[in-house]
Amino acid sequence: MSLKSWMKGEPVAVETPDQQRDAAPAEGTTIDAGAPSRTLWGDALARLRRNRLAIMAVIWIVFIVLVALTADLWVPQTLGGPTAQLYDARLPMSAAHPFGTDQVGRDVLSRVVYGARISLAVGLLATAISTLIGLVMGAVAAYYGGFWDTVIMRLADVFLAFPYILFVIVMLAVLGSGIQNVFIAIGVLGWPSIARVFRSAILSVKENDYVDAARSMGASDARIIMRHIFPNSVASIVVYSTMNIGGAILTEAALSFLGMGVVPPDPSWGILIEDGQKFIATQPWLMIMPGLAILLTVLAFTLLGDGLRDALDVKMKDA
Repeated sequence: MSLKSWMKGEPVAVETPDQQRDAAPAEGTTIDAGAPSRTLWGDALARLRRNRLAIMAVIWIVFIVLVALTADLWVPQTLGGPTAQLYDARLPMSAAHPFGTDQVGRDVLSRVVYGARISLAVGLLATAISTLIGLVMGAVAAYYGGFWDTVIMRLADVFLAFPYILFVIVMLAVLGSGIQNVFIAIGVLGWPSIARVFRSAILSVKENDYVDAARSMGASDARIIMRHIFPNSVASIVVYSTMNIGGAILTEAALSFLGMGVVPPDPSWGILIEDGQKFIATQPWLMIMPGLAILLTVLAFTLLGDGLRDALDVKMKDA
């Protein structure tokens, strides 16, 4: 209370000790009126930045993508084209040929770089196809339930009952070899697992109050799914799709190794391993270098997916 107020006889409210204690800020805390509000994605990004393995994975993925996209600007001028037979066969690793040359004189580094284009394209496009199909099928099964849930889930069980790589080989035997058919086979046969994950996520949120409120206000089923259910279920799909990219890259490499993927002489990491395994005892770099490219890239997507899982887990918000 000020002296001026006391002299004028103005009434002054006196706070009790309990009120003063409740109103006082906690010790060691500061009040920032202009602090931005926290969001799920903002918190997830902050946690992801603290995950060193995930950051290393992002660095490798960005590096391999940039190398693959800019290959035409520097690879033909320095190493030669991926199908050009410009050098002696099976030269060892050197400054001129960091990964050596293959059995017909093509630079292995050049073929690994251009093979990254195919592997990344297959991983991204095939995962996009399977994710799109899985989202639609999982949303219909979870939201409508009953007959649709039974039919879609039993269809998913049929797909999952067959060994995945064998199923892909059978489909490619019908469609034929080629990069386009690899996209289709891996993408179409990969939807059941994503549909199951998305179905589980939708079932956990579709009975919440905000969904009932939107339904009572006359919102259509499509609007409820896209505006209210999908945003609250997308975290698990982001994680699963990221990990699926690495699986699609491995599947493409296996198919190319078996001669049912990319058609030679186009470069593919699987084809490079198949060509190099004949000389594993004398020129091991022909097989080791593309194998390392597959290992590091698949590991990077797996670590990134694992980091996204931890970052998007709301239970770890204060961890």
